Amino acid sequence: MFKAIRRVSALFALLLLAIKGVFAFLSWIERTDESASAWVDEDEFEEVS
Repeated sequence: MFKAIRRVSALFALLLLAIKGVFAFLSWIERTDESASAWVDEDEFEEVS
């Protein structure tokens, strides 16, 4: 019985870590997209000047 409870709790912890990792990855992608667009805007501004 305790073995099953330990396995279920380990599975739950693993799922939480996987979800946290996915959200961290998505937020990292969002930050890099914002910085990439900042570089593009800066380059366009220099070309116009």
